[in-house]
Amino acid sequence: MSEKGLLIVLSAPSGCGKSTVVHALMQRRQNVSFSVSATTRAPREGEVDGRDYFFVTRERFDEMAAAGEFLEYAVYVSNCYGTPRGAVEKQLAAGRDVILDIDVQGAFQVRSAMPDAVLVFLLPPSYEELEKRLVLRGKDAPEVIAKRLEAARAECARAPEYDFRIVNDDVERAVTELESVIDGVKNERQ
Repeated sequence: MSEKGLLIVLSAPSGCGKSTVVHALMQRRQNVSFSVSATTRAPREGEVDGRDYFFVTRERFDEMAAAGEFLEYAVYVSNCYGTPRGAVEKQLAAGRDVILDIDVQGAFQVRSAMPDAVLVFLLPPSYEELEKRLVLRGKDAPEVIAKRLEAARAECARAPEYDFRIVNDDVERAVTELESVIDGVKNERQ
């Protein structure tokens, strides 16, 4: 029987480099899986069911929620998103570490459902740097960037409630720190 995997919840404001850190971690560690969320939104071009998201109807999503099949779920811009409990538990039981990329509200829903989850908050080096990153991405209008920065301040205010905080001022260093967190927690729990 293999050792149970570790559930890692990673939260960060938009523009902090969460996806970059997760992808780099998964390239370094073969034993890390990224949790695929279920959603009621339509697939975008190039997205594959089961790889990018589990695309379900609103009726099916509501059935799953009522049956307790999600670790966490929320409605965002008229679409539902949730983390399927069964898929996560299966990976953990197989000894794989599972990383969830979810917001602050979802992180604490996961903590309630699975108290062993390790919550990690990725912080920007500064709000000025975060604004620069959002502008350089070129995806959002100035008023959207202003809203994202406002949301970032509210999210970062919750960072002290997390088990660990990592400042992403350098991707390689942030990934190394995340690996240290994972290894440290695993050693502590043996």
